[in-house]
Amino acid sequence: MAYQHLDIDGNSIALPVGKVVCIGQNYQDHIAEMQSKTAPEALFFIKPATALCSLTPGFTIPSGKGAVHNETELAVLIGKTLKNASIAEVADAIWGYSLALDLTLREVQAELKKLGRPWEIAKGFDGACPVAAFVEKSRISNAQQLAFTLQVNGETRQQGNTASMIRGIHQLISEMSSHFTLLPGDIVLTGTPAGVGPLHSGDTLQLQLADLFTVNSRVN
Repeated sequence: MAYQHLDIDGNSIALPVGKVVCIGQNYQDHIAEMQSKTAPEALFFIKPATALCSLTPGFTIPSGKGAVHNETELAVLIGKTLKNASIAEVADAIWGYSLALDLTLREVQAELKKLGRPWEIAKGFDGACPVAAFVEKSRISNAQQLAFTLQVNGETRQQGNTASMIRGIHQLISEMSSHFTLLPGDIVLTGTPAGVGPLHSGDTLQLQLADLFTVNSRVN
């Protein structure tokens, strides 16, 4: 079934399915584990709508293209058009929040980086963005203080808190909107903490966002 935005009660959200705009290197511990350097400029990239799929009950990863890594991120669903938006405009335009996986073909990405080439094919392939259902923002007191975790086969692999972001949610979306117009139905991914690693067919996953929801998934 084609991807559609759902709320945590299982209802369809009346927004179209759009692109996914992501920020890289937004948690210091992930920058360290990747042996990267903190840069003053934000690193933004896009996944197409065809990358979106439902996190539950499971998702498929590419085969024969090397390691596919998990990157667990807070996802933000945009409800209004944003272009050169202020912090206040961003806050008003957010529909709600969820968790998503920014799946990455790590070996493909590394080779493209070595060649100095763009690495969209490592991040934007079909099914590269499994997303859970969204929680409406009115049900969240402070999105900038949300703990989240990923367990793989019963072991905690990633745990983070949105309070640790280098760029906060509203700031990064404001900056994004100066480069890309964000439309209703677009999703923003806000960066991943340390703990990225390979996924394999048959792995079971559990993702938790604070006390808002826990979802179970598997790699098909």
